[in-house]
Amino acid sequence: MAGMSSNSGAAPQWSSRFAFLMAAIGSSVGLGNLWRFPFQTGQNGGSAFVFIYLLCVVFVAYPILMSELAVGRHKGLSAVGSTRQLALDAGRSKHWGLVGWVGVIAAFGIVATYSVIAGQVAAYSLMAFLGEFAGRDPLAASQATSLYDGPWMALGWHGLFMGVTVFIVAQNIQSGVERVCTVLMPIFFLMLTALCVYALSTGAASETMDYLFAPRFSEVTPGVILAALGQAFFSVGVGAAILLTYGSFLPKDVNIGVNAGVIAGADTLVAVVAGLMIFPIVFANGLDPAAGAGLIFGALPAVFSDMPGGSILGGVFFLLALVAAITSSISLLIGVVMVGVDQLRLSRSVSAMLFGAVAFCLGAVTIAAPSFAPWIDFVSGSILLPLGGLLVAILSGWVAPRKNMREELHNTSEGLFRFWRFFVRYAAPVAVMIILILGVDAKFDFGINAALSGVAGA
Repeated sequence: MAGMSSNSGAAPQWSSRFAFLMAAIGSSVGLGNLWRFPFQTGQNGGSAFVFIYLLCVVFVAYPILMSELAVGRHKGLSAVGSTRQLALDAGRSKHWGLVGWVGVIAAFGIVATYSVIAGQVAAYSLMAFLGEFAGRDPLAASQATSLYDGPWMALGWHGLFMGVTVFIVAQNIQSGVERVCTVLMPIFFLMLTALCVYALSTGAASETMDYLFAPRFSEVTPGVILAALGQAFFSVGVGAAILLTYGSFLPKDVNIGVNAGVIAGADTLVAVVAGLMIFPIVFANGLDPAAGAGLIFGALPAVFSDMPGGSILGGVFFLLALVAAITSSISLLIGVVMVGVDQLRLSRSVSAMLFGAVAFCLGAVTIAAPSFAPWIDFVSGSILLPLGGLLVAILSGWVAPRKNMREELHNTSEGLFRFWRFFVRYAAPVAVMIILILGVDAKFDFGINAALSGVAGA
């Protein structure tokens, strides 16, 4: 697509549809895809959960994803500038720029703590390739932390990962985000496929298929439906100003409806394949599939130590997770950086270094005071993220006139446009409000989740 290039003096644009899709899919695919979705699926009814999850993606996440791309493309500004200008063009208050601020602040909080975890992934990948886990009994392998021992090492790996993220984001779109994502994402898909084939051929394939795909509709409860709704919202990556920012680099001839579908579909496919990669190993070795992040940093290193070629397999697995972390972290930081460029008139490199340094310091605080991390996660993930998605839905569905949004989605069919407008105005706001309320209740225990569990068990 020759039209997707950057002209001198013009706003930056993606050089190709492939580059845009690799960057956008990379932003959605993160560490959570490698364990949270498969675990949720197995614990909540197998393919019954997948079916409900897909419905939530189509009717909630997908319309908001389309909205973010369309709003971002409207003027080609940062998340704050785009949301403010769309409202002004509709004759509404400039204070609707708050929509962008909510998403950007959420992304900033997430990338600060995400970098700490990603640093640990990088350390474990190197330890695996160096044979740190090989030849050890399971307990010793799970405690092998020679390159990640104590807060100073954690701080160093966090700083290294954040430094790489800042370096990539500080470049222009073509030499930074594009170059990294168009190289790393195909490598990610190849590694994921190879590990999946190996796991299914050597592990407990039949048990995995039953765990993930046998329909158990009797297990579907209101809690399961809400789990699918939350997973759909967070997995696709709406609400954090990422797609508002990536949309600002989109030319007008790109079909947002089609490309949004590709992004959501690829994210779901990666999550399913990740389950086919991890759970054959989990079940073959008698591990607890509910261990979550502890499975990655505790049990799996022990398993790799017992495998033929375990050092290579373990290294590739953690490298796979690291690639997912890098593509996600650059998408989180770039939204913040573009606000610095657009609103504060900073150069791209200065904005990247400034906000990267502040994010590093915030992450360092969580290393020194681990009890602080859950609060950052709560505010960013459980409050600001769904609030950002809710406000984007209201802005695009209710504040912006239909005419304005139809012009932005001009190459979308009338049927798809009506579908988008209906669900972004009604279903999506209600669903995201539920996510927001239950997220707050999970933290402060007002009894809402317990009441739903009681209804389900009645």
